[in-house]
Amino acid sequence: MDLQDQLKNLFPDHISEELENELNSKEIDNLWIQEEPIICKYEKRKGKPITILEGYTGANKDFKTLAKDIKKTLSVGGSFKDDKIIIQGDYRDKIMIILRDKGFKVKRVGG
Repeated sequence: MDLQDQLKNLFPDHISEELENELNSKEIDNLWIQEEPIICKYEKRKGKPITILEGYTGANKDFKTLAKDIKKTLSVGGSFKDDKIIIQGDYRDKIMIILRDKGFKVKRVGG
């Protein structure tokens, strides 16, 4: 019996990092795809550029998962408020490519 088997016996509820990453990637792939396009807008707040995504009609949990995936992929900050994803910086083109690869329709608004 090796060390991993002993640890599994001691901590049966523990999920390894590899399994956790696989579960998270499967969760991202199971997002609800909608008919209407997601609106991708550009604004400036307090002189700083931001990208806003809105118009998702699925569950909030799915939208939060999508926000987390976008922020991780682009390595930027952002938040999820009032059924909108707010990303710091002007990343409209990159976000639109990411969303299209996932199967979403995206509409660019504002320039």
